[in-house]
Amino acid sequence: MIRKVWPLVAAAVALGIDAYVLAGVLPSIADSLTTTVAVIGLGVTAFTAAYAVAGPLLSGRLTRGSTARALLIALGVFNLGNLITVVAPGVAFFLASRVVAGAGAGILTAVATATAAAMVADRERGRAMAMVTFGLSTGTVAGVPVGMLIGRSWGWRWTMALVVAVGVLSMIALAARAHTLPTLPATGRAPVFGVLRSGTVSAGIVAAFLLGVASLGLYTYLLPMADARGLRDWGFALVWAWGVGGVTGAALIGRPLDRYGPRALLWALPTLLATSFAAVWAFSVPAVWLIAAAVWGAAAWASVPTLQQALTRDRPDRAMAVIAFQMAAMYLGSAAGAATGSSLLAGGADSADLAGWALIPTGLAIALLGRIGASARALPTRTRTPVHAPAGDDTTRAAVEVGLDDAPPLCPGRPA
Repeated sequence: MIRKVWPLVAAAVALGIDAYVLAGVLPSIADSLTTTVAVIGLGVTAFTAAYAVAGPLLSGRLTRGSTARALLIALGVFNLGNLITVVAPGVAFFLASRVVAGAGAGILTAVATATAAAMVADRERGRAMAMVTFGLSTGTVAGVPVGMLIGRSWGWRWTMALVVAVGVLSMIALAARAHTLPTLPATGRAPVFGVLRSGTVSAGIVAAFLLGVASLGLYTYLLPMADARGLRDWGFALVWAWGVGGVTGAALIGRPLDRYGPRALLWALPTLLATSFAAVWAFSVPAVWLIAAAVWGAAAWASVPTLQQALTRDRPDRAMAVIAFQMAAMYLGSAAGAATGSSLLAGGADSADLAGWALIPTGLAIALLGRIGASARALPTRTRTPVHAPAGDDTTRAAVEVGLDDAPPLCPGRPA
């Protein structure tokens, strides 16, 4: 399976790096473009906003007719945005480039995850989606330290050049494997917000937002939280514990997802997340913090493909649209969580108490995900097999992708 999806995983690594790499070089960019860190920080907001809008609105339209074309266009837009960032002469070009890169990233995440799931048999869907999340988490973990290392040695523009290089290599790999990519069910003419009519999907998207607020949003303040607890010297180790936990969680969650389904994991993973927040809030012991940070990262990233599997396993034909909204909600939640943390600190809250505040959105997410898990039903065995090349007309492709039992008759008015 890994051989099939590795170009998609490589593209996800580039996305993960780009999403967080700026955090390590903000001061350098501000000095280079003669502005403030606050203004350059708007680049993160621009990236996130474009990501959230472009994924749901454009991914379905671009895949109409050719999945490979959609992936290559999305990667091309992503690479173009980052290339403009590399050569940006001023703030205006820099901010515009982040919008372009974010739009490409939003489309690419949804299409890549849905494509990975469609390339394998049903019994491997969890692992396929988890592999894309593994790429995102790996890039996220590596983004800040690698960005800082390269930025200090050669400058921030070379940091962004690394993202372009990884993106271009991914584009070449995808182009070489274009003939093996399945054609996803056409959703371009369907209402963009049609998937939100499902109460389960809507609840899942809200839960993704809340988990983004609590997990990725709180991660922004990991070092200030540690400092407030007298653990400043442990900051680097805590960042890496969170990162290693995240990569490990994303790498290992796929097999249990495929074997046991997402039902129990839907509430178990956020519960582990809440437990780690409670431990960080209650204790100041380095060993407790290291374990909690690792569990925090693992539970947070493992919950991404778990929710994807829960929301798409009975409607694989709408997987791309659902995933686009889910990932948009997660990244918007991350931005909202960071902004909320900033507001709390500005209002006089102690950094050490931010983990306690994070228990509120986590608890709400657990309640929503518990309801989704309780309503889950075992799926009948499908006859769908992975598609390795786009062939046949739309009806044939729909039969292969959605399942033979769900396909329309080949001739209207006559039994198939």
